Amino acid sequence: MSPDRPVGDLFRRFRERLSVGQENGNAAGRESGSRATAAGPGVGRTDAGSRDAGLAPHPPRDTAPRRRRGGKGGGEQLNVPPAEFTSYYGRPVLKPPVWRWDIAAYLFTGGLAAGSSLLAAGGQLTGRPALRRAGRIAALAGVGASTYFLVNDLGRPSRFHHMLRVAKVTSPMSVGTWILSVFGPAAGIAAIAEAAPLLPERGLLGLGRRLLPPVGHTAGMAAAVTAPALATYTGVLLADTAVPSWHEAYPELPAIFAGSALASGAGVGLIAAPPGQAGPARRLAVAGAAMELWGSHRVENRLGLLSEPYTQGTPGKLLQAGRALTAAGVAGALVGRRSRVLSALSGAALIAASVCTRFGIFHGGVASARDPRYTVVPQRERADRRAADQD
Repeated sequence: MSPDRPVGDLFRRFRERLSVGQENGNAAGRESGSRATAAGPGVGRTDAGSRDAGLAPHPPRDTAPRRRRGGKGGGEQLNVPPAEFTSYYGRPVLKPPVWRWDIAAYLFTGGLAAGSSLLAAGGQLTGRPALRRAGRIAALAGVGASTYFLVNDLGRPSRFHHMLRVAKVTSPMSVGTWILSVFGPAAGIAAIAEAAPLLPERGLLGLGRRLLPPVGHTAGMAAAVTAPALATYTGVLLADTAVPSWHEAYPELPAIFAGSALASGAGVGLIAAPPGQAGPARRLAVAGAAMELWGSHRVENRLGLLSEPYTQGTPGKLLQAGRALTAAGVAGALVGRRSRVLSALSGAALIAASVCTRFGIFHGGVASARDPRYTVVPQRERADRRAADQD
């Protein structure tokens, strides 16, 4: 910049005043003895020097640094208050599941189909035709309703077909689609075989009357073999998501769904079969209720903060009602061994308990995804534990 210009003159005078101010400040510091006791702007002071000069320490420079609390090195202790949880305008961190009530109904009907198929297999192996018939018909009805709810959620039936083009063992959804595709036809053939006594004894239909029972027995056993996978894969599917209260409950969800499936299948047997043939149904009810109650107790007490969605609001009421109905159903099944009415009421209670349990688990997971606290706070706790382990 040319010195002849006004701007250049202003800049040159500014530099001269700045250099003069620095020289005066250094001279004042030398006259006062040291920078430790100087009172000029920008000079550092120590406690001792400030005391000699009659000044307040600002800031202390000659004290030993305090060790960090819980740390290994030196340095000043950070007096920062613990951070409070905040969220960006209270918005959820995760996008809540877009699944509607039909997916909760899909969880229930799939479990009902699996439990009923196991009940039918037990009736078939022990020579209880009423129990076998009720289980096969309920299994077909359950898998049919389950397929409808799944396709209704997908939006178009072709999407279910497209999922069969790939078999991916690491995807619970892909595995579940194939399980449903294997179980459905087997349960359908077993249920159709129950119509064999209605066919005429002669002619082509008579041939069908003779062939359907053995084919139905084979199909019924195939459905029973597939039933445990059908009953539990939905629990694996929910736990495989990022929804906090579902993901953290991955050990319990398959057990809860398996117990709920057994209890609902036992309920079908208690309703449809006479008390003399309902022995396997009662034993199935006890086993299923034990698994379901154990799993529900775990998810409501083991997960810490993530157990809250299962104990509050609608999910808490549903799961509480499910436990009460399960206990009442099992008690009625054991007490009413000779009462058809009490057995039927007990079976209805077990089926209603399964509905409450499935819907309670579903709504509990959705609630945990909507509240950002259930995502952020456990993440911070895990980070703190990792930091403590490293120290």
